[in-house]
Amino acid sequence: MRFSVIIPLFNKAPYVAKAIQSVLAQTFTDYELVIVDDGSKDNSFDVAAMAVEGHLNCRLVRQENAGVSTARNNGVAVSRGGYVCFLDADDWWDSRFLEEMSKLIEEFPEAGIYGTGYTIVNETKHKTHVARIGVEEGFEKGYINYCQVYAKTKCMPLTSISVAIPKKVFEEVKGFKPQLKMGEDFDLWIRIALKYKVVFLNMPLAFYNQDVEIQHRAIGSLPPPETQFAFCADYLKNDMERDSDVKYIVEYVQIVCLRSYYLSKKYHDRAKKVLDAMDLELHLKEPYSNYLQHPFWMMKLFYGMVALKSRIKYGR
Repeated sequence: MRFSVIIPLFNKAPYVAKAIQSVLAQTFTDYELVIVDDGSKDNSFDVAAMAVEGHLNCRLVRQENAGVSTARNNGVAVSRGGYVCFLDADDWWDSRFLEEMSKLIEEFPEAGIYGTGYTIVNETKHKTHVARIGVEEGFEKGYINYCQVYAKTKCMPLTSISVAIPKKVFEEVKGFKPQLKMGEDFDLWIRIALKYKVVFLNMPLAFYNQDVEIQHRAIGSLPPPETQFAFCADYLKNDMERDSDVKYIVEYVQIVCLRSYYLSKKYHDRAKKVLDAMDLELHLKEPYSNYLQHPFWMMKLFYGMVALKSRIKYGR
């Protein structure tokens, strides 16, 4: 079997049928679908069961709520395909996703992870658009420097709905870290990218849905720091010292993730400690226009922390 498609499912009853149907509609049919219900409290499981009824290549797995990382890992553990793909329960694929992934694998068999372009869907704000991945103009497919491409436009080249990973590579790096609830996908991508080649297909074949109603989003109170990648990146220290591209993009992701922690009373000091260890001036050397895509809080955080560091360093 070529592919195992893993859908982690938690309280996404209004959306999961569309995700499942997009898998069942694939033009490439050598795959299985594994849906892992992570202790949903709504009728997500029943909706999923109805959507896959009669399809022998589909399986449903139930577990006590343990988070998306564990759900994905458990899905891979029972899978049988040579390559694993992930699709979030509120997103969907173009019908050619697996077909194009299979072609990509045939052409670039040595890679450790494969990704495609994707469309960001936000019809509520009339901002639906193809993600602006930082590849060169005219780039169609091939190997990329993951960190350089990410840094160019600050738009993720790899996402949890647009990748395929050889199962042996996923197992070798031990999959998603179960303790992580935020940034767990970037954590996995960077670990793979530091060991293996990354291949990208510049074709938008996945749809990232930003129109999910608030009650169905994975938000709420801040998760403890030990479950957030931004506080758990020390293992990358040597790689960051050796490679400025790795340093830049890891720190960028940390800065983005630390926003709410830095602004909170409970975790402010811990977030500040992480930020103080960075060379924040590095992130301010780019033209101002490169940051216009970010909300005002990003600029305020950057400049506020740089100013604070400067006052402490020089006694001003």
